Amino acid sequence: MIDNQLNIMIMENSKHEHWNQPQSFEEDNKRLAAGLLAIILGPLGIHKFLLGYTKEGVIWLFLSLISFGALTGLLGLIEGIIYLTKSEDEFFRTYQLGRKPWF
Repeated sequence: MIDNQLNIMIMENSKHEHWNQPQSFEEDNKRLAAGLLAIILGPLGIHKFLLGYTKEGVIWLFLSLISFGALTGLLGLIEGIIYLTKSEDEFFRTYQLGRKPWF
């Protein structure tokens, strides 16, 4: 009888609730947004700031001012294409978990 009550208590405590479930990486994946921002607004470096690379974003803006956006526009196009050709998982591991700031 005690074993039966113990089993009932364990089963009641093992209910699955949404708030304590592990979140998937896809909710935090910024691949599409970063890729499109890099292609469209490459000279401004907004994609760097989106990914949390503040220091690299400031460097990007400085290079943009020096080159009048030509260099960073081309680099943004290249970086955007690289972002968009990677899989969701590979992008997340490389740029969000691994914190690789430059392509």
